[in-house]
Amino acid sequence: MQALIRAIYPPQCISCEAFVASDFGLCAECWRDTPFITGLTCHKCGTPLPGTPDEGEVLCDDCLRIARPWQAGRAAMLYDANARRFVLALKHGDRMDLARPAAQWLHRAARPLLQPDTVVVPIPLHWWRMIRRRYNQAALLSAALAREAALAHCPDALIRARNTGSQEGRDREGRFANIQNAFRLHPRRRAALAGRPVLLVDDVMTSGATFAAATETCLAAGASSVCVLALTRVAKDA
Repeated sequence: MQALIRAIYPPQCISCEAFVASDFGLCAECWRDTPFITGLTCHKCGTPLPGTPDEGEVLCDDCLRIARPWQAGRAAMLYDANARRFVLALKHGDRMDLARPAAQWLHRAARPLLQPDTVVVPIPLHWWRMIRRRYNQAALLSAALAREAALAHCPDALIRARNTGSQEGRDREGRFANIQNAFRLHPRRRAALAGRPVLLVDDVMTSGATFAAATETCLAAGASSVCVLALTRVAKDA
């Protein structure tokens, strides 16, 4: 039956709809146009760095200047070219199917961060934006990643207590000021985080302001440590 279905509906590239070998895959051309992050990366934010992975834990210039409250961070792709189109399609184009292949990319990037008792937590949307968008793209990604990595998932651990609006167009200082005290812990989820490592998940990381505010909320709730994971990372030279 599966062979018949594949004969009638062969798998298509998730980006351009060209025929591919397996479901939820990319064709060769779209794969080349997707800036996956490989090699040496900043230990805190996941931005690519010159050098080789065997250099150990190194930090980018930003993370040398800015105190990051989280333990470590990674990203699967640079926010550019095909990766940017994926994020926009997931966020604004109702392409919820993209969460499944994205989970595989996130899992590959996150492997150095994962511990057996890790609980995966998405960056939340404000309720007003949730009504307008109908779903939280970060929660779709975190749920798919938790399934892929066989980890616990707590989609409502954090609440966005106020509508911070878009961070787009703000400078670094403006981003951090805008997101300050924006999150609080769900009153019934303290036990889910207490004493456990937390992996925060979002679709895009730019300055790290959102991850920083969410990390502080998790640590205040008793999380033993916090790592952060983004599907895409905005880099200076992207």
